[in-house]
Amino acid sequence: MTTTLSTSRAAGTPPAVPTRVRQSIRERVAPYAYIAPFFLIFAVFGLVPLLFTFYVALFDWNPIGEHVFIGLDNFTRLLDDARFWNAAWNTISIWLWSTVPQLLLALVLAHLLNHARLRFAVFLRMSMLVPYITSVAATAIVFAQMFDRDYGLLNWLLGLVGVEPIDFKQSVWGSHLLIAAMVTWRWFGYTTLLYLASLQAIPRALYEAAAVDGAGSWKQFRHISIPSLRPVIVFTIVTSTIGGLQIFTEPLLISRVSAVTCGPVRQCQTLALFLYEQGFGQFQFGYGAAIGVALFILIIAFATLNYLLSARVRPER
Repeated sequence: MTTTLSTSRAAGTPPAVPTRVRQSIRERVAPYAYIAPFFLIFAVFGLVPLLFTFYVALFDWNPIGEHVFIGLDNFTRLLDDARFWNAAWNTISIWLWSTVPQLLLALVLAHLLNHARLRFAVFLRMSMLVPYITSVAATAIVFAQMFDRDYGLLNWLLGLVGVEPIDFKQSVWGSHLLIAAMVTWRWFGYTTLLYLASLQAIPRALYEAAAVDGAGSWKQFRHISIPSLRPVIVFTIVTSTIGGLQIFTEPLLISRVSAVTCGPVRQCQTLALFLYEQGFGQFQFGYGAAIGVALFILIIAFATLNYLLSARVRPER
């Protein structure tokens, strides 16, 4: 044996690594290798464009000419631009009109679908996905007809109780309500299924014990369902905040003229539409990038605030 070791060292052969050590290294590296493709794709298609947007926002960026460094001038101009504040207000207003009713409606529907003894329960649950898979363009056509001033169903119903016809598309709050209704219609079914899946994971014994103790449906919903759904509720609030503040397609489709400005007085122009108008309508890429940065900061701020507020809601003990 002494002769073999001496021969191996003399030949420069590295010492053999024990099989157990090699397996341990592979087991530690394997999880990182599994998730590495996601982070690589995110870096290429998410992180790099984001950093490039921050970079472009510091320039007077001519797409076919010079790129002049101007520092923070685009952001200073943004703060003095009344169109930016109007778009920011429209975005927040539409987000509030759409997110709060959507989450509440989904919560109630999920509770009913989980407890009600319905025939065709599976069909009803799967039908919740129909709005989600419906084309946004088709949804916009239907809702535009329903909210039409002259021939809309909603104005016809309001006329039955003596209310004068409302021009939803041309008024500020009317256009916000129209867009919020479209967003709520599209997403409430998807959110309902998320809540329903979580509700079905709650042991039935909890509800049966609560019923034996005399707790009604409302108390069971308040003291069992809501606390158990808390992680999913936080998730839906954060994702709804991110999606709602980036709304683009719905306001673009409801206006037949001046689609990018969403009306002659920009009554429903969101930040995403304002970014598109400045960046790809007027080719002010630097200013458009500054709007994108402002939108990014707004989303991070609102998502963090919503997360902190919802995380403070602890289940009752």
